[in-house]
Amino acid sequence: MFSLKVPLSDERRRHQRVKVALLGRYMLSSRREYPCQTVDMSPGGLGLIAPVPAQPGERVVVYLDHIGRVEGQMIRSVPNGFAMTVSATIRKRDKLAAQLTWLTNRNMLGLPEDRRHERVAPKNPRALLVTEDGAEHEVRVIDVSLSGAAISSNLDLPIGSPVTLGKTAARVVRHFEHGIALEFARTQNADQLTEQFG
Repeated sequence: MFSLKVPLSDERRRHQRVKVALLGRYMLSSRREYPCQTVDMSPGGLGLIAPVPAQPGERVVVYLDHIGRVEGQMIRSVPNGFAMTVSATIRKRDKLAAQLTWLTNRNMLGLPEDRRHERVAPKNPRALLVTEDGAEHEVRVIDVSLSGAAISSNLDLPIGSPVTLGKTAARVVRHFEHGIALEFARTQNADQLTEQFG
């Protein structure tokens, strides 16, 4: 495998950016992580809404919902964030292009989200959510699957925050109106879910 490095002007010509709002988190060279959201993206670069700016040329690693890990360098500041290149092999860029096409079509056509596991409404929706500081919060589970859950809550937890739902370790992966989506640390089995949520 080899890395494809192209001048920025060529990158702009080769890859058209699409407007796509994906939640995630990014890590700067200080190894600190922060929540973020994409403004637009192409296989060669992306624009991020980000609370802490990167420095020009700084290496940035981003983890995005539906996309996964992307890394590159900060190239310029934008309002409330920055733009960065995507350093990737040709094969990874092709995969990224396919993912972006799917996400764009899904938004335009109103297709359902790609779910790895079927989500079901629990018989017992009441659950205890424990945050990283040890605080306990009673929440209502909207639906649950082998890989995660959606909960109704007004808690303001950053993307990537570790939590425990019932007895299951998880992390916050997405916010929605009046709720939070969680991804379990390990894929559960049906018996474990039944025991906890009925």
